[in-house]
Amino acid sequence: MYKCYIDMCIFISITTVLFRKDTKAILSSWNRSPRQLAMLASCSSMKGSHLLLCLFAMSCWLNLMPTAGNKIFHFGPCRISMSVAEIRSGFTAIKANIQARDPIRTLSILSYPHSLHKVKSSDRCCITHHLFNFYVDKVFKHCKTEDSYVNRKISSIANSFLSVKRKLGQCHEQNKCLCGQESTKKLKQILANYEGLNVTSAAIKSLGELDILLDWMEKSH
Repeated sequence: MYKCYIDMCIFISITTVLFRKDTKAILSSWNRSPRQLAMLASCSSMKGSHLLLCLFAMSCWLNLMPTAGNKIFHFGPCRISMSVAEIRSGFTAIKANIQARDPIRTLSILSYPHSLHKVKSSDRCCITHHLFNFYVDKVFKHCKTEDSYVNRKISSIANSFLSVKRKLGQCHEQNKCLCGQESTKKLKQILANYEGLNVTSAAIKSLGELDILLDWMEKSH
C-alpha cells in the first residue's frame, strides 16, 4: 500500500490525459505486458469517481506484479522485485576481464569464512540490504578500467544495484530488515576482508565475486 500512496501523484496526470481521450499516450508510457495494458485500458471507459478508483486499484495491482524478466524475492518480510538474470548477464559479459585483473587469488571477500552460508531467513534482508549498500558505496565507484565496454557494463550493473538498494532501503525504514547477532558478525567479516586490501584491489575482487552473491540470492529465492 505504501507505493499505492506514492502513485497518487501519477493518477492526476493519468486522469487528465484520460479525460482528453488520449488513451494511447498512457498505454505507451507503461512498460507492462499486453494483458496488464489491456486491463489498464479498461479503466479508460469509466468516468468520474469510478475512473479514479479503477486507476488507484490498478496501480496498486501493477506495483505488486513484477515487470518482464523480474522475479519476486522474499528477504524475510521484505518483498523485492528485481531481474537477477539481467544483472548476471551483464556480469557474465565482463567476468573473465574483471577476474583477470585480480592479482590475489588466494583470498576472498564474500566466501571466506563461509560468509553467506547458513544465513537465517530472518537475517537475509539485513545482509542483502548491507551488501547492496556495500557494492554501491564501496565497490562500483572504484572499478573504473581503461576499457569503455567494461565500464559501460559496470555502470549498468551499478544502476540495477542502486534501484534494488532503494527498495531495500524502504524495507529497512519500515523495520523489515532487522540485523541479528549472526548477520552482524558475517557483515563485519566481509568488511574486514575488503579493508585488508587496497581500495582498487578490494573493489575489483568484490566485483569478480559478484556471482557468489547472485547465486546465494537465487538459492535463497
